[in-house]
Amino acid sequence: MNMFDLTGRVAVVTGGNGGIGLGIAQALVSAGCNVSIWGRNAEKNKAAAATMAAGTGKVDTRVCDVTDSASVKDAMKATLDTFGRLDGCFANAGIGGGGRRAFIERTEEEWRTMFATNLDGVFHVFQAAARHMTERANSGDKFGRLIATSSLASLFGTARNEHYAATKAAINALVRALAVELARYGVTANAILPGWIKSEMTAKIMSDEKFVGNVMPRIPMRRFGEPSDFGGIAVYLMSGASSYHTADCFVIDGGYTAF
Repeated sequence: MNMFDLTGRVAVVTGGNGGIGLGIAQALVSAGCNVSIWGRNAEKNKAAAATMAAGTGKVDTRVCDVTDSASVKDAMKATLDTFGRLDGCFANAGIGGGGRRAFIERTEEEWRTMFATNLDGVFHVFQAAARHMTERANSGDKFGRLIATSSLASLFGTARNEHYAATKAAINALVRALAVELARYGVTANAILPGWIKSEMTAKIMSDEKFVGNVMPRIPMRRFGEPSDFGGIAVYLMSGASSYHTADCFVIDGGYTAF
């Protein structure tokens, strides 16, 4: 296998029907990877799959609520029934800051919702994937990739969205813990941290000249990232070239930085 040829590999991409997740799924399929998209909206899943029809990999979609362990188990079983194996898992579902409110002003319901969407989804999906990968490793097939989408807020915090930043930092910590725990099975764990990315979600702020003027000097490569940038690092992390690249967080902010 060519080190960037993912033919025969199988990956799950949660929240893969829009924005960053769609960019990851498209890149994987173009590299020959078979992809199962897990999202809550069946129509969006179907539309996302249609955009990848020209890729060399096969695309399967599953309606799945990643905050519900039973839903994840059902989606995992269906994916394994379809493809027979799972090599990579991209936990991409999450929720933003939810408004500029101070931590001391947040309600418990707001905390529970953010915690569930940002952390429970990663836990459920990673645990289901890791169980399959370790079982396969015990049979002599040592290969597995766990990749989470986190946020730059996890490193630097975010004014008046402190507990959003805390949940994202917890994802980074989980990735590093899993990297140690699963290394003997040939399973790596990494995180991708978006900086300022051009997408439908950010179109409004990208049209604000004041915002752009404030942000651009802070970007090393002097350009905003694109969803395709996530695709590039996703293909690398799924490839054999990344076998020893684990417990790292990749910052995508007009370029790549791993730490």
